[in-house]
Amino acid sequence: MTGYRRISVPADGGDLTVGLWGDGAPVILAVHGITASHLAWAVVAERLGGAGTLAALDLRGRGGSAELPGPYGMERHAADCVAVLDALGESSTVVTGHSMGGFVALVLADRYPERVSRLVLVDGGPPLPAPPAEGTPEDQLEVALGAAARRLTMRFADRAAYHDFWRQHPAFHTWSAALESYVDYDLTGEPPELRSRVSPDAMRQDYLDMNHGAAPADAWRRLDRPAVFLRAERGMFDEPAPLYPSPEAIASRIPLRTVPGTNHYTIVLDDPGATEVAAALVDPGVS
Repeated sequence: MTGYRRISVPADGGDLTVGLWGDGAPVILAVHGITASHLAWAVVAERLGGAGTLAALDLRGRGGSAELPGPYGMERHAADCVAVLDALGESSTVVTGHSMGGFVALVLADRYPERVSRLVLVDGGPPLPAPPAEGTPEDQLEVALGAAARRLTMRFADRAAYHDFWRQHPAFHTWSAALESYVDYDLTGEPPELRSRVSPDAMRQDYLDMNHGAAPADAWRRLDRPAVFLRAERGMFDEPAPLYPSPEAIASRIPLRTVPGTNHYTIVLDDPGATEVAAALVDPGVS
């Protein structure tokens, strides 16, 4: 990975882990999804080819920031993003968010507009289709996230077992070194009790806020920053129906491009999606 290193940034309740790729200007801030980590951006960083610095934080409750306490939610994550920008000496920059990270990016732009020059939203941020009304929030989580949520309560005998778990995910047709690093980084504990570092409480609180909270909805309604939306062609489980099945309402607000050959995960974790995202980060005209 190009010039990859990690730093710690003080935040409320502890230190955030931030991954950095590249060097110099421009600095682009990247925000990952609900059960991911900063390594979700590794392939995009490679496709940038050293054109500035990509800074991706582990949101509290995930990765190296897993021990930071709640409460969670989009506003708390946006405040943590400001702490990262402060630590990097960036007054205003391009911000990109994938999946839930798109909602965090929107709230960051809404609450701290002077810190965001432009948004690149990647299959997340605008309001999602309403979750099923029946069942508990945990039931809704299971339907929405499937194995990604289920793994938080599972234990794995070794890394190979965790790899096998992820290899069965329908979104991933090819196994790569970048995907293996992403999966390995999520593990903590000792064999045979390895587990995901993602906090189940963080996932639950963030899911509720993302789907029902006022801050994300208000941020989308009030959006006044330049922005583009990159939409995955297929869904969370590589099903034909994308996460955003009806893009017209989004396209009426901001430029939208559906990226062929991608699903909700591979739009950042593999090509052609990672190349398209990298292009949008450096060229405001890409849409």
